[in-house]
Amino acid sequence: MAQNVAVSVRGTIGCIGTRYGHDWLVTLHIETFGLGPRIVLVHGFTQNSRCWGPLPRWLAADHEVVLVDAPGHGRSAHDDADLFEAGRLILEVGGPATYVGYSMGGRMLLHAALDESRSGAKSAANSAAESPVVERLVLIGATGGIDDDDERLARAKSDEQLAKTIHKRGIEAFIDSWLALPLFGDLTPEVAAREERLGNRPEGLAASLRNCGTGSQLPLWEQLHLLDMAVSVLVGADDHKFASLASRLVRSIGPNATRTVIPGGHAVHLVSPKEVLAFFHSL
Repeated sequence: MAQNVAVSVRGTIGCIGTRYGHDWLVTLHIETFGLGPRIVLVHGFTQNSRCWGPLPRWLAADHEVVLVDAPGHGRSAHDDADLFEAGRLILEVGGPATYVGYSMGGRMLLHAALDESRSGAKSAANSAAESPVVERLVLIGATGGIDDDDERLARAKSDEQLAKTIHKRGIEAFIDSWLALPLFGDLTPEVAAREERLGNRPEGLAASLRNCGTGSQLPLWEQLHLLDMAVSVLVGADDHKFASLASRLVRSIGPNATRTVIPGGHAVHLVSPKEVLAFFHSL
């Protein structure tokens, strides 16, 4: 017998979910702590809400911090959510806030923010505009997608092979091979959060690759000018591919977008958390 659970208490865990036997799977698992303007943090692929290093603790000194387990990760369910659905679910549990997304989390939030901007434009046309949920969007190591159809198809095939690898080799071997990628070469064991990543479910990660991998993402570049909130794009100085993508994001969004370069690679918030904290305090 499944038992429905609903909890929402400041300073503890907030979730809506279902208990099956001794295991918990919730729609989206969140943890909330701190007081002040709300900031919602959404992690990247293979991570979960406990993979942000010291940044959440520091931000909680003057913010209400909401940490989200993205669909298919941590204690969240919705393995079958695509990027639009994942973004919608995150906004439902996060509420009005500054939203910060790293890599996959950034792509989820980009879809959610686009949906909200379109809805806001329709509401304004009908004289029924509501307060925005995404008050500000901060993207770290994100992209608007792959333009070329053949390249995108090849990436989707690669994501599918990786998904099969998770089941074939097991999650521990997969996480080790993932962290060995050059993209994460500047991560120390302390900030790589290997043990936390091992807390993810193999089936959740495999589904996330299939449904939210870059190969599954249709390019958003021609729609980004619709974003009507302030957008900050953070990128590591050594993350050359995404530095170029960050510049393109800012150009595509328009004058409400800015680009900030911080020392480090792809996971710049883990490598240079003090510099990222200073960025947030400058907003």
